[in-house]
Amino acid sequence: MAIPDYQSLMLAVLNAASSGEVRISDVVEFLADQLGLSSEDRGILLPSGKQTLFANRVHWAKTYLGKAGLIELTRRGHFKLTARGQKVLQSKPKAINNNYLKQFEEFRNFVEKSDTDAGIVSIAAKSNDITVDKHEATPDEIMRAAHHKINASLAQELLERILAAPPDFFERLIINLLLSMGFGGSVADAGRALGRSGDDGVDGVIDQDALGLDRVYIQAKRYAVGNNIGSGAIRDFFGSLDRHKASKGLFVTTSTFSSSARETAEFLSKRIVLVDGDQLTKLMIRHNVGCRMEETIYFKKIDEEFFE
Repeated sequence: MAIPDYQSLMLAVLNAASSGEVRISDVVEFLADQLGLSSEDRGILLPSGKQTLFANRVHWAKTYLGKAGLIELTRRGHFKLTARGQKVLQSKPKAINNNYLKQFEEFRNFVEKSDTDAGIVSIAAKSNDITVDKHEATPDEIMRAAHHKINASLAQELLERILAAPPDFFERLIINLLLSMGFGGSVADAGRALGRSGDDGVDGVIDQDALGLDRVYIQAKRYAVGNNIGSGAIRDFFGSLDRHKASKGLFVTTSTFSSSARETAEFLSKRIVLVDGDQLTKLMIRHNVGCRMEETIYFKKIDEEFFE
């Protein structure tokens, strides 16, 4: 089943504390069991890799309940209902969400200040097949959706710049990217290798390690979007690798690969990695090739140990 948004979890989080003090980690596990979440759903991580998506949403549900004065923190990782929270449960609400919590002045003040400080705008994106918008998403998800949207726009611009540049620029780009990813050798060595265009069906060679104990042979095709690479090009590259007695190859294109091309690469006896335009721009962004860091924003949270 789909992972509920944080507002849908508010009433369940409040009910979990109906018998007294509870630990938030226990509430996460209890609700996951109650909702019948699969192991796959439970294992979906945030991009940071430090917390699961479900746990993050349970934590945000708890945070918003706290801002409305329905729960209070007791000690590290634990909380309990306030008198107001107990009264709310006794009223047996069908659901608790942000609109419900707006009846409490503390929550209204919190929302007004948050929206003013953050300048939150409507954002729609998809992550892990879950629609994200400002009405259902946690602040974390809104932030990541905005980041995804910015990167998608940057990737498109990078691809346009690559296609508009001279042909030899694509070769230099691949050199810089592979070196930034930790492949061995130097810019000069890699440049000489990749400069041998049309060398028996191989566009270049780069050391996989600093000592040159293993090498990766490269094929680079700068094609416009829609001009896809077919299985024939993959088989030709495989033949070139065989002539060079190479065990692995990298095929990079600015377009994409047909399904038959991907299937061919998967079943050939030599390891051939396919990098299309979409993956190419993602790697460029990840390794700061052709783009630069404009601004760093730090998101901080409470240091529980400090308050113990």
